[in-house]
Amino acid sequence: MNISQRIDKYLAGPEALRRAIEGMSAADLDAAPIPGKWSTRQVICHISDFEPVYADRMKRVIAEENPPLLGGDPDLFAARLAYEQRDLEEEFELMTAVRKHVARILKTLSPEQFERTGQHSRDGELSLATLLDRITNHIPHHIQTIQEKRDALQV
Repeated sequence: MNISQRIDKYLAGPEALRRAIEGMSAADLDAAPIPGKWSTRQVICHISDFEPVYADRMKRVIAEENPPLLGGDPDLFAARLAYEQRDLEEEFELMTAVRKHVARILKTLSPEQFERTGQHSRDGELSLATLLDRITNHIPHHIQTIQEKRDALQV
């Protein structure tokens, strides 16, 4: 898959996520039918929280020389960032806006620029291409977890 196709896939993520929750009621979105796993609302808030994190990482790799890239603890985000009270439409708006913003920048880059790197606090050296792939694949990964919840709820 070339860079242009990867960027298109990145841009398509929020709409795919929106389709994955179609027909779910508020109770379904807040249910945690699988012990030890987040609710669908929490999953969506998690995705939304890490969009700006990845945007920052990618922008730093583009703009700076081998910048440090901080990791984040998803469980702390979930515990401390009011996931249960957040509005899902706002979460989707944020995801979409961040991805459009970053994609506009990515489309200006040469293939060589996707080889630029940063130093992640846990994962070591990561290229721009790797960061793009990770955030692009973040939504499809969580769509699978949402489907597991739907199956458990029989929705």
